[in-house]
Amino acid sequence: MTRPVALLFSNPVGGGVQRVMMNLGAGIAALGIPVDLVVARVPGDVPPLPPGTRLVNLAARRTVNVLPGLVRYLRESRPRALLSAGERLNVLAVLARAAARSDARLVVAIHIALRAQFANAADPRTWLLRRVVPAAYRRADAVVSVSRAAAAEAAEVLRMPPERVRAIYNPVVTPELFRHAAGPAAHPWLADDRTVPVLLGMGRLAPQKDFATLIRAFARVRALRPARLLILGEGEERDALRALADGLGVGADVDLAGFTNDPYPSLARADAFVLSSAWEGLPTVLIEALALGVPVVSTDCPTGPAEILRGGERGALVPPADSVALADAILRALDAPHDRVRPDLPEFSPDHVVHQYLRVLGVEADA
Repeated sequence: MTRPVALLFSNPVGGGVQRVMMNLGAGIAALGIPVDLVVARVPGDVPPLPPGTRLVNLAARRTVNVLPGLVRYLRESRPRALLSAGERLNVLAVLARAAARSDARLVVAIHIALRAQFANAADPRTWLLRRVVPAAYRRADAVVSVSRAAAAEAAEVLRMPPERVRAIYNPVVTPELFRHAAGPAAHPWLADDRTVPVLLGMGRLAPQKDFATLIRAFARVRALRPARLLILGEGEERDALRALADGLGVGADVDLAGFTNDPYPSLARADAFVLSSAWEGLPTVLIEALALGVPVVSTDCPTGPAEILRGGERGALVPPADSVALADAILRALDAPHDRVRPDLPEFSPDHVVHQYLRVLGVEADA
């Protein structure tokens, strides 16, 4: 029996990292290589799994509780390679491989700008990660980061030679993206006969995404023209963001619509997508918006947007945390004629990305 390739990530539903790992698993399995999707937990219903993949639920209540189940999985299933994503899971993958005495080739993937991720020294978890992550990552067989800028930064933060951190873009532009985008939009603001343009933001309601700056920018836009702002996502900042919108007098035109497993019909119908993040790695949703032909405006945050947008050729880039510049860029995007042409984005296609990962995982010869 052929030994599988294992992908370790938090859960099979949710944000950009989860979608990327599911896409990567589908792409590897499509080449006839068995794939185990090893997840810390499954919150709610399990989505349809790609053919050739198996879901392994470690059923951990907290991330740290992944370790015993992961050790057991490595001993029993004996994957030939393990790719993990997320700093805490990456550290646990290193520990589990050693404890299981597994011969799996281990690749850890960095999906965020590490310097910003480690900046909050007051958080005990961040303090611990800053000390544990560099030592753990040096024990992996390879380290991958999702953009060139993120890879360069990671090598510096981890104190590793630059050639030890390889940049591989995410497999984002898939047939499933376009199939889902063709579905009906669930939100009434996005009706085909609408007369008011709708801006879309998407992501966890957390400081990293800086939706506060987006709402302040939207208030400036709204003072000059009719518009609405739809934000898809959940998180700890919901109440503060709602209070901010109400306080700026735009509460009726801002909907914090919550998390959805299928945001693509809404994304495809938005008049513009806005990324307001303070930091990223390679923002998946920005690539998805481009692929669907949606006008985009983004902060030039570390890291990823400048590479995706080719320094501003594919969409506007503005400084992070600058609501005035963001509002001006949104107004220009809304006023500019746009024919919804979908650009060619081969660098983000599974065909291009999967083979790069297989080479790093050491299984290309079997594909």
